[in-house]
Amino acid sequence: MLGRDFTSILDLSPERLSGLLELSLGMKRDGVGPVLTGQTLAMLFEKPSLRTRVSFEMAMRRLGGQALYLSAHEVRMGDREPVKDVARVLSRMVQAIAARTYAHATIVDLASYATVPVVNALTDEEHPCQALADLLTLRERFGSLRGVRLVYLGEGNNVARSLAYASVMAGVDFVCASPDGFRLPPQTLERARGLAGGGTVTQLSDARDAVRNAAVIYTDVWASMGFEHELESRKEIFRPYQLNAELLAAAPRDALVMHDLPAHRGEEITDEVIESERSVVFDQAENRMHAQQAVLAVLLGGSPA
Repeated sequence: MLGRDFTSILDLSPERLSGLLELSLGMKRDGVGPVLTGQTLAMLFEKPSLRTRVSFEMAMRRLGGQALYLSAHEVRMGDREPVKDVARVLSRMVQAIAARTYAHATIVDLASYATVPVVNALTDEEHPCQALADLLTLRERFGSLRGVRLVYLGEGNNVARSLAYASVMAGVDFVCASPDGFRLPPQTLERARGLAGGGTVTQLSDARDAVRNAAVIYTDVWASMGFEHELESRKEIFRPYQLNAELLAAAPRDALVMHDLPAHRGEEITDEVIESERSVVFDQAENRMHAQQAVLAVLLGGSPA
């Protein structure tokens, strides 16, 4: 179902993506036994996290294995010692590596030098595990993903890139509404549109136009981790994209609301909207664990899929 590593949504085919989602659903519904007993996942984190750390740790526990957290301060990867040395040392002591890094090149280097599976837990280019959890959430809600219109409001960042790729492969119609200067890169649009799966990718500027026929409206912070110094200058630029009651009223009455968290309430989304009955934000958060459980089981041989 997967190759040795999971560093990008592009590591999957439409069939493999569908298989992972089905496996995730089955594990969530029926539970799973200790199929990874005696196996350890090393978690290399250059960035702090709540959902990523807890979801990976709990996924390994539920599978019968364990996780070892390694902070940036402890390892100082690329500073204290080269990435390639970290990869080779860990490969002799653990069975897999999950890395949450700034530069995507770091995860590429880890995968190149490690002899155990490497999982992208977030980089500046992609957030594939988040995209899996998002599609799992929509799969639960809609049954079939084909033809679902998923509208993303805000910067065409790592989350948006992974969603664009995953959406096309899952048959989802993905719309990214962004201000000038913050759109999905042309190469991302070109690559996404060249993927099999039957979904589409559209880039728009006007938020109200984008949500008009939305089945799902997704938003993210206006300044991702590492760009917090730009937040004040971005606030006015992104204000028309705030997911508030007024914008939500322009969408169909049954449109769902998504956010990958942490949310800056009062900025990209209002408290009223995130707490509304249409919000599936916390389903997304929980599904990180179930989606990653499936990924780890497949990569480490705990699933026949």
